[in-house]
Amino acid sequence: MTIRSRRETVTFRHPFHVHGIDRLLPAGAYQVIADEETVEGYTFSAWRRVGTSLVVPVEGLPGSVEMLSILARDLADAQRIDASAAND
Repeated sequence: MTIRSRRETVTFRHPFHVHGIDRLLPAGAYQVIADEETVEGYTFSAWRRVGTSLVVPVEGLPGSVEMLSILARDLADAQRIDASAAND
């Protein structure tokens, strides 16, 4: 089985919460790392997400970051809430 990691940048216009992270995160651009594995048994390439991490600043240590494991649906919820707040 092959594993790959994909990176993308997501931007929040407002401070936000993500379920599983016990603090309010500041608005800004964040790196999201999605780990995926191949799905065996198909005649074509297929990938399944097996993990999602968000790179966030460390409180009290300017310039330091930590990678926190989250659920993809929790990130999607936070993005949806941020987008709806932008429309208010």
